[in-house]
Amino acid sequence: MHKLFLEFFGSGRLPAPAISASLLGFLLGIALLWSLGAEALFSLAFATFLIGIFEINKFENRGGAHDDPRIVIDEVTGLWVALSVSVHGLALVPGLPYALPLAFGLSLASYLLFDLWKPSTIGWIRRNVRGGLGVMLDDTLAGFAAGMLNLLIFKGIALGLGSS
Repeated sequence: MHKLFLEFFGSGRLPAPAISASLLGFLLGIALLWSLGAEALFSLAFATFLIGIFEINKFENRGGAHDDPRIVIDEVTGLWVALSVSVHGLALVPGLPYALPLAFGLSLASYLLFDLWKPSTIGWIRRNVRGGLGVMLDDTLAGFAAGMLNLLIFKGIALGLGSS
């Protein structure tokens, strides 16, 4: 179970594990959004964040490398945060055409952008915070930043549609 969780059902062993896990997490996240809603997905991401910290600490204390590339639960958690923030924020822009598919696509693209770029505090955490907290926190903050960027994009689109 420990490996299954950290490697997110084995996606951490696929080529390009972070991207593979992000895609699998994206598909599962959409299914969870569809069946349970944005609040439930955010709650699941929060639980996964907390459990991930402890499980990664156990892995590292047993001799595992810090931020081992096979550990991908952090990417999944960050993507779920991006999805849940983006979809929940659609209430701010009622009537936005194609809002849900746009939220899905932007969530994946913006999360991958922030996860690869790691600007500002996200990069500092990646470099300086050790253990499970460091592994989980940088990706979770990347997901939050992606969600916030998406809300700004949605608001800009809504303002543009309102002025035409």
